[in-house]
Amino acid sequence: MTAGFRPGSGVPDGSAATTARTGTTASAGTSAPAARAATVRRVTRADAARMRALRLEMLADAPLAFIETLADAAARTHADYAARIASVSTGGHTAQFVADPGGERPGGPVGRFVGHAGGTVAPHEPGLTIVYAVYITPARRGTGLLAELIDGVAAWSRECGRPELMLEVVVGNDRAYRAYRRLGFVDSGVRVPHPTIPTLRELQMRRPA
Repeated sequence: MTAGFRPGSGVPDGSAATTARTGTTASAGTSAPAARAATVRRVTRADAARMRALRLEMLADAPLAFIETLADAAARTHADYAARIASVSTGGHTAQFVADPGGERPGGPVGRFVGHAGGTVAPHEPGLTIVYAVYITPARRGTGLLAELIDGVAAWSRECGRPELMLEVVVGNDRAYRAYRRLGFVDSGVRVPHPTIPTLRELQMRRPA
């Protein structure tokens, strides 16, 4: 994952879904009850406060999927979040995408983000985007948002000239593994140590962007 957002584990670095650790909270099923539609889009500078709320939710829900701790994330200032979001809102190095439900009702307050996926360049593979910090809020799992978030990262990756995606899933996290298989990811056979828990390993999965 990257500082604060671990690319490749499944939810923001340090996130519960990372590179596909990114998959620790993911589900591609369709059994969940209908929920208000959400739009998948890239973050903007104006999203700092909502991203902070989502980040804290992610770390509370799936602490093992992230490098950053809930306490550390809660201690960061709004200015820090704002700077981080500004840095991933444009450009081809790193991007974050969110599932935005918009207002809870016409003219009402803006709703919390309900999903996230990030993408970043692979230092030694110019044609590869590492997917990280994948997360779906519990009430929205199984509604198809996972596929939409991955598609958002994939479209951005293609625009940047990187035709392949890679993510990592904790070995034994069969739910995440199956979810990513359904989205076209294939186990590459590569196994790497978990970045913070010595007893765990992660497997790398790839697919075309």
